[in-house]
Amino acid sequence: MLKLIIGNRAYSSWSMRGWLALKHSELEFEELVVPLFDEFWEQRREGDEFAPSLGKVPVLWHDDTVVWDSLAIVEYCCDMVGRDRFWPDDDAARGMARSMAAEMHSSFSNLRRDLPMNVRKLAGPRPISEEVKAEINRILTLWAQARARHGGTGDFLFGPWCAADIMFAPVVTRFITYHVPVPPFARTYMDAVLRHPHVLEWIDKAQDEPWVIDAYEVSTPAEK
Repeated sequence: MLKLIIGNRAYSSWSMRGWLALKHSELEFEELVVPLFDEFWEQRREGDEFAPSLGKVPVLWHDDTVVWDSLAIVEYCCDMVGRDRFWPDDDAARGMARSMAAEMHSSFSNLRRDLPMNVRKLAGPRPISEEVKAEINRILTLWAQARARHGGTGDFLFGPWCAADIMFAPVVTRFITYHVPVPPFARTYMDAVLRHPHVLEWIDKAQDEPWVIDAYEVSTPAEK
């Protein structure tokens, strides 16, 4: 049996990516939510279940195999169920999808820092730095190129739902939380992501979590 250790659904974007990958694989798996930064979290960091992840989430366990990185979890699932479920068939599209997923994995640190994920709230107006604006523009450019070159008649970046959409799904939720202005094509794509049943399930389950991390909380318009 596969077991996936994740952090709070409300805040953990990397956990969301790993969980979406497992759901998309259609493999059966057990999930364990470990609240970020509380006493139980620290105990888990010191135990065998987190080694060798250094206490980071998500972590996928499969018998004696441990996979502790979201993109690695995507590829592990791909190896188990077949490349065609996670990546486009066309060579050019697949190369672009993998490049976009890798860039999402390694970049956009300013956006991550300034616009932390919180799928339970809508933020009030807030200033966005030039560095974050540049990263947002880069993301929108990537989305536009993928849709124009390979989107076809499908709803997602490369037509059908794939690993690239999984990697960018938490960005979609951030754009919604912080009312980031986007062009119509991007809003259409974002709406499709938010309608995806796995994304809906993740957001729905996040609403019932009892844990609150003040550093990741944002003010709603009513609270201003």
